Amino acid sequence: MSRQRTCREEPPPARRARPEMADENEELPADEELPAPAEDGFEQLENDSPAERSGHVAVTDGRCMYVWGGYKNAQVRGFYDFYLPRDEIWIYNMETGRWKKSKTEGDVPPSMSGSCAVCVDRVVYLFGGHHARGNTNKFYMLNSRSTDKVLQWVRVECQGVPPSSKDKLGVWVYKNRLIFFGGYGYFPEGKQRGTFEFDETSFWNSGLPRGWNDHVHVLDLETFTWSQPITTGKTPSPRAAHACATIGNRGYVFGGRYRESRMNDFYYLNLDTWEWNEILTQGICPVGRSWHSLTPISSDHLFLFGGFTTDKQPLSDAWIYCISKNEWVQFEHNYSEKPRLWHTACASEEGEVIIFGGCANNLLAHSKAAHSNEILVFSLQPRSLVRLCLEAVICFKEMLASSWNCLPKHLLHSVNQRFGSNNTSGS
Repeated sequence: MSRQRTCREEPPPARRARPEMADENEELPADEELPAPAEDGFEQLENDSPAERSGHVAVTDGRCMYVWGGYKNAQVRGFYDFYLPRDEIWIYNMETGRWKKSKTEGDVPPSMSGSCAVCVDRVVYLFGGHHARGNTNKFYMLNSRSTDKVLQWVRVECQGVPPSSKDKLGVWVYKNRLIFFGGYGYFPEGKQRGTFEFDETSFWNSGLPRGWNDHVHVLDLETFTWSQPITTGKTPSPRAAHACATIGNRGYVFGGRYRESRMNDFYYLNLDTWEWNEILTQGICPVGRSWHSLTPISSDHLFLFGGFTTDKQPLSDAWIYCISKNEWVQFEHNYSEKPRLWHTACASEEGEVIIFGGCANNLLAHSKAAHSNEILVFSLQPRSLVRLCLEAVICFKEMLASSWNCLPKHLLHSVNQRFGSNNTSGS
């Protein structure tokens, strides 16, 4: 079951493009070919939905999805691509399907792509990424529970030895700790446990050479102290643009790119013992990919969607991995003509996976990159009775509108909000 919500797209004109922002580095010389930074003086049309984008972050508190960063096509100083405004967060209400833009202040992060973000107790945490001057390893937080009219970013000065500056890394959340894995970026300044492999093509650039790593770093959210555990078992190869998900005390990682290969290997890290385990499944399995998403949908299932193959083909396939059966099952849906890569995926309390943004074709095509601002909704379990009733009320609004005032106030509020949104439903 799936349904689609389409947001307005207004692709601007463009002349030339030379971005450098992917897990792809071939054919991309120099950091001078970065997307243009978002500029305060750049006039944007006010929309009721966010601009199309790729390389952004999206996190959820279960009811709302918070979207920040990324980049899009635009003619700014001759670039095809520019980073989205850094002081904006778009908030998507998963129940009503409506967007709200929120301005932010404080220690606002630079406009970036490839950052890593999570939401814990309604606090958004942001680490790493790639901005106009290269990679970063700064750590930020934003309290979405704040009663202030403008949400405030805070740059956190953490203790201990931080990870190297990088982007396209993964993260797991466990016992009030953030556990980061892998990524693509600069060689570590200090001693780090694990492997770092230089990308030889990055030596041709004018900036610092970069590469892939398999480092595991832990940030304690109570003390904001970095540490590196000693891991055992079969460690995955260095990689970037992989996908991570947490279920119980296991941190799962699927695929990603290492050198010229986009992989379909599958591992989990025991977050209590720090032991790596490779998962060897029976039967069919997803092809190798990077820039995909992996989302926990129950205590026994993971949902994988989209990505980009070694042959540079965008993917629209969806898969469900069953932990207890140790098998992949391909999930049939209505979005086979809507491939996505470098998108985001968030699970709702209604058992849906909500995909936002990403690129619908070969991202390396630069000027031809088809960034999206569509919402794709995958329904992975039956809707609640309340949800079904609300949708029926909206569907038969002309017949039932005169009786809406008989509803309890909270349900009437939900109906009015849904009626005001331009949602479309699919099967």
